[in-house]
Amino acid sequence: MTIALHITVIIITFVTLWKGADWIVESAARVARRLGLSELVIGLTVVAIGTSAPEFAVSITAAIKGQADITIGNIVGSNIFNLGFILGGVSIFGAAVITRRMLFRDGGMLIGTGLLLTAMLADGVLVSWEGILLLSLLVSYIIFLFIQKHPIEENIPTGAFRWWDVPLIVLGITIVVTSAHFLIGSASELARLAGVSEWLIGVTIVAIGTSMPELATSFIAILRGRHGISIGNLIGSDLFNLLGVLGLAAVLRPLAVTGDAWESIVILAVFMVIVVVMMRTGWRISRTEAVILLILTAFRWYMNM
Repeated sequence: MTIALHITVIIITFVTLWKGADWIVESAARVARRLGLSELVIGLTVVAIGTSAPEFAVSITAAIKGQADITIGNIVGSNIFNLGFILGGVSIFGAAVITRRMLFRDGGMLIGTGLLLTAMLADGVLVSWEGILLLSLLVSYIIFLFIQKHPIEENIPTGAFRWWDVPLIVLGITIVVTSAHFLIGSASELARLAGVSEWLIGVTIVAIGTSMPELATSFIAILRGRHGISIGNLIGSDLFNLLGVLGLAAVLRPLAVTGDAWESIVILAVFMVIVVVMMRTGWRISRTEAVILLILTAFRWYMNM
């Protein structure tokens, strides 16, 4: 492919990312209303699991090959990117509003998961029974979200539910994930042609690319004022990565990790505590806090390079 063709692909993928994310956000909001669920629950489950597909593919493939550090590294990097760069980035454009339920139930689950994984990996290995426990926690959490009937908190008009909203969510997720795949490919090739090293490509373009579905979806959601879907997508993606992806990876093949990987989990746990504390201050992620998150993420990124 020529340079011009790669640039064309990048431009097209940005357009399709935006359109796919728009379909996801609006259709998910209508489905939530139809089911009597909050947009937060839909963001924490359906949207989050769908947009986590790239991280799932990369991490599970690495686990099967016995590359445990890559599995852990990809999950840690993606989660920090989600909570730091994406949450910080979208909050620059519109302060992310936090509800009490979002803070104590979902923020608490996030912190608890980080602490649990820190303890599990302290001995340098994540074994099968620990993987089963993580998967069980994820399934239990999802079931709890769907059976727990709380009043719908969002008061934003969604329009009437249409039967094609469900397949439209699936189509939107497919378009967003596929677009991210082609974006990574063309951006990486342009970087190689410019003489950029494979390592730098990996920790920048690939890291950003696998989180592009979350970025596009949360950005569109926050612009639409749908804070539940935006924040729920990020928290839900992180929980799915930690409980679902790492849990399944450990069941398929025990993950023996190095001290660096365990330290990364500790850093992630601390990072999640910082984010949840910010969520409590004023019940929103302010622009000042957003800038702090961006700086912390950039520093962490720099230290990995």
